[in-house]
Amino acid sequence: MAAPSMRISALVISALLAGLSMAPQPAVAGGPSSSALQQFERYVRLTEQRMAAELRPGAAFLQLDALSIQARLRDDARLRNGEVISERLQTRDGDREIEAPGALIHHWVGTVFIPNVTLGQVLAVLEDYDRHHEYYAPQVVKSKLLSRSGDDFRVYLRLRQTDIITVVFDTEHDVRYTRVDETHAYSCSFSTRVSEIEHPGEPNERALAPGKDHGFLWRIDSFWRFEQRDGGVYVQCEAISLTRDVPLGLGPLVGPFLESIPKESLEFSLRATRDAVVSRAPVH
Repeated sequence: MAAPSMRISALVISALLAGLSMAPQPAVAGGPSSSALQQFERYVRLTEQRMAAELRPGAAFLQLDALSIQARLRDDARLRNGEVISERLQTRDGDREIEAPGALIHHWVGTVFIPNVTLGQVLAVLEDYDRHHEYYAPQVVKSKLLSRSGDDFRVYLRLRQTDIITVVFDTEHDVRYTRVDETHAYSCSFSTRVSEIEHPGEPNERALAPGKDHGFLWRIDSFWRFEQRDGGVYVQCEAISLTRDVPLGLGPLVGPFLESIPKESLEFSLRATRDAVVSRAPVH
């Protein structure tokens, strides 16, 4: 049984989050401000510039490869032991932080190792969008490939996030895969629509109009890298999302909890990817 102080903290956070989900919130009236969206787009552009340098020949393709020898051996051992390694990142504009007024930018990177599979097997799962609701349940409730042109995909995902309260979103994404060579590939996914769903699965289900949602998710972009080597495939995902800010005065109490949600979601996606690939791999 949890200590009384832990139970009280959980109850306080539960009440505060319930208030965030149900009460009118002037801070997000009209949805994210144009300034917040501009800052998010700038953040993503600067992050892509850093990624472009990492994708050049001879550069460290994976974050793992940029570590010192000792740290690389340590983390590689953890990955081969089945762990998911994640870390919070921050892209800066020179020596300045990029802040989105009235919003928060969340930026995490994670890595998983999938043994005894090929790059082709991993990509087959990622590109099988009609079955993402199977591979990534319960976070993905519905999934559908809307269109495909070569390595460019347009996809629909209904996402469900449950952390004390449950929030459901209908999202659409533009995704592009790039095959570098036989053992390296990467992809970029950009959200083009994020709509919070009220009463999901019920007869009165509806998408909340922009500016009428609660701001739990406004944007979500992700950048994946895949490298086949050492008897398996390393999968790295870097995710950048935009959410509403924590209401004034609640930051010290609620902020750390809300910051943990993107990390947990990223780690779940990597574990689910590994499990889906392994389950589909032929038994030798």
